[in-house]
Amino acid sequence: MNKNFLLYLVVVVGFANTLFSQTKVSGLVVDASNKPIPFANVAFKNSSEGVVSSEDGVFYLESPKSYKTIIITSVGYSDREIDLEKAINYKLKIQLKEIQTLNEVVVYRGKTSKKNNPALDILRKIWERRRKNGLHLFDQYQMEKYEKIEFDMNSIDSAYMKNNLFKGMEFIFKQVDTSKITGKTYLPIFINEALVDVYGDNKLKKVKEKTKANKTSGFNGNQQILAFVNDLYTDFDIYDNHLNFFDKSFTSPLSTTGIDVYNYVLRDSAYIDNKRCFNIVFYPRRKNELTFKGDFWVSDTTFAIKKINMAATRSANINWVKDIYIEQEFEVMNDSIFLMTKDYMMTDFALNKKENSKGVYGKRTSLYRDHQFNIEKPEKFYREEVNYLDKDVYNKSDEYWEENRFESLTKDEKGVYKMLDTLQTVKKFKQLYSLVEIIDSGYIHLGELDYGPIYSVIGQNSVEGLRLRAGARTYFGPNDPWRVQGYLAYGFKDDKFKYGLTGKWMLNPKNRFIISAGNRRDIEQIGASLTTTNDIVGRSFASSGLLVVGSNNKLTNVNLSNVEFEMEPIKNLTFLAGVSYRTLISASPEFSLDYYTDLTQTTIQSQVKQSEVNFQVEYTPNRIPVAFGVERYNADSPFTSIFVTYSQGFKNLFSSDFNYKKLQLYYKQPIIIGPLGRSDIIIEAGKTFGYIPLGLMSVVPGNQSIFNIANTFNNLQFYEFVTDQYVTFKWDHDFHGRFFARIPFMRKLNWRENIGFRSVYGTVSDDNRAINASGLVYNAPDKVYWEYSAGIGNIFKLFRIDFSWRGSYLDMPDANKFATKISFGFYF
Repeated sequence: MNKNFLLYLVVVVGFANTLFSQTKVSGLVVDASNKPIPFANVAFKNSSEGVVSSEDGVFYLESPKSYKTIIITSVGYSDREIDLEKAINYKLKIQLKEIQTLNEVVVYRGKTSKKNNPALDILRKIWERRRKNGLHLFDQYQMEKYEKIEFDMNSIDSAYMKNNLFKGMEFIFKQVDTSKITGKTYLPIFINEALVDVYGDNKLKKVKEKTKANKTSGFNGNQQILAFVNDLYTDFDIYDNHLNFFDKSFTSPLSTTGIDVYNYVLRDSAYIDNKRCFNIVFYPRRKNELTFKGDFWVSDTTFAIKKINMAATRSANINWVKDIYIEQEFEVMNDSIFLMTKDYMMTDFALNKKENSKGVYGKRTSLYRDHQFNIEKPEKFYREEVNYLDKDVYNKSDEYWEENRFESLTKDEKGVYKMLDTLQTVKKFKQLYSLVEIIDSGYIHLGELDYGPIYSVIGQNSVEGLRLRAGARTYFGPNDPWRVQGYLAYGFKDDKFKYGLTGKWMLNPKNRFIISAGNRRDIEQIGASLTTTNDIVGRSFASSGLLVVGSNNKLTNVNLSNVEFEMEPIKNLTFLAGVSYRTLISASPEFSLDYYTDLTQTTIQSQVKQSEVNFQVEYTPNRIPVAFGVERYNADSPFTSIFVTYSQGFKNLFSSDFNYKKLQLYYKQPIIIGPLGRSDIIIEAGKTFGYIPLGLMSVVPGNQSIFNIANTFNNLQFYEFVTDQYVTFKWDHDFHGRFFARIPFMRKLNWRENIGFRSVYGTVSDDNRAINASGLVYNAPDKVYWEYSAGIGNIFKLFRIDFSWRGSYLDMPDANKFATKISFGFYF
């Protein structure tokens, strides 16, 4: 999920009338001792409308119809009917009596039986037919989809409205509404509508969505918000074993493993659209797991779901999310085929899970119609556009929307559009919005220039001492076809200026053919990463970090110039070719890059001058890029990343010193293992053919900072190992709190367990040892170096601490046998 949005959430919440409805009920379900009864079923009598109470026994139920009675049921308790005296009944306290005799019902206190349970018999038949219903019955299908996404500030009260923060913006509170799910007031701050044609081919296992119209109001044009929206509301199939939200894997109530995770109760049967259906209530067996509570109606013949309502359990180990509510409805076609017609999801984002905490609702409503089947299209039809932007999609008239929406906007929704457009003209709102953008992007936007990134302003190292850095970039919008970016830095100890300047231009948007060039003169810690990069303006944490453990005097003056050509002919398959020239010379008298110019060992040089040609192929399946300009970033959905680079060094070209060939491979694979959490596996390999000096060697990246830096070895120091051929394996796994949730006194902490393993094997050729005149002893991990770690994450929802142990090479001088690293961030 896009973590950038969490910054928006923290700031908005930190700063931080009713629609007519016939029947509203809220209250608390308790037992004879006045203790809350969790997961009780509350429904309007003689209807299929109902909810399941929370873990604290609290419920809210709303319907546009008029009802006079609600029925409350729970396993182990007698059913109870409550007459409603009026249309709106809030804060009822409903007491249920425990069943005294086994003749009335079989009692399973807390947990239902896995034997002789009719609900499980029905569930098994659902499993048998789950891939034989709906769209799965056809080779091809197509339909129209209307999607509406909305974000709202919630829990709006009179004190909130009087806050000085909203001075000059009081008009927005005319649009305060009430949630039909929670009964809380809310204020819309963002609305997006889309009309989409959906095409699918079950034989090819391909799906294509073609947007016909898109309309946004509130935070208009903000790519971070839109990226979060796209990442948050990825489609899911309720019949899948696990449903992924916010980079977490929830067990579906229809999962084949659900019998071990949920309690199931057959509550009722009724006719819905002339089809007899069973009603099954489900709720979790244990706390703190990623599960839901709710109920579903299922056909008694096809065993297809007719309707399902479910809410994530409040104790689920997920940050910044208080509630998730999902509702899906299916229509009967030809008496046997069930097709989804409505998909609704609401998320309550909040800083904590207290009942009265303020936050932001995120809501998506998707409606489907005009299904057609078995209309075959060629395979090339399903190929994704690489970088297609149809501006007409975003400029449809109000008349077009009035004619083509699946359902008309209410009077209040139309007022929200007007309010949001007006709000963006208010000076105070624009100031707050700009502050949020600065915190998220790290850039201060002034006119057609962005200044920053602000997070790189201050640094330090042993050569420069205190280091100040200021940068800027052109910015006309997120879809700029060209961009120029640069920075200027100054070190107070060496009294020298450094700089970097680069420019990019996208010549062909359709295949993203981009030409770029730049030059950088700066101080760098070579070996901060095994994989070669020619990034001009990137920040090196190894050479400009504020907190470094031990000496970091092995620094190099780098003068790098490059020209690159990049193209993406197929979605997420990128080719890059470039030419670079660099000079390297030690920046510290305590560190040497000296080398013999050839194997005769007659002449020593201190400066490396090298021309190089680079080729790279990168493949990132399932990556979701954001924006259409020369620069993009990715939505935070996990995706595989593979790239291969080939570099050729040329001797005597522009006074270059060495001939060599270098081949490198990088592979990253995220794996979500259902309720067991997520693993990230990284494999790197490389080999250099020909002899090269220290400045061009592959240095195994150590980590001398106090922070956990990806792709480094926590127990290694800078230049502890160097290689000219290597292979590394890294594995990190986050259990998402699965084991801590089993420990009663730790459940409320919501801590998460992390383990890791990192290893490297490499060698140095005799020729490369022979030309080494630097005085640095070439240690290569020719016997596997490895380290392992264990950590605790989600401390105060922000921090993670990792403890790392060295597993080999324990007898090396100054070997770091144990290290502690920290990291922080906004994670779900």
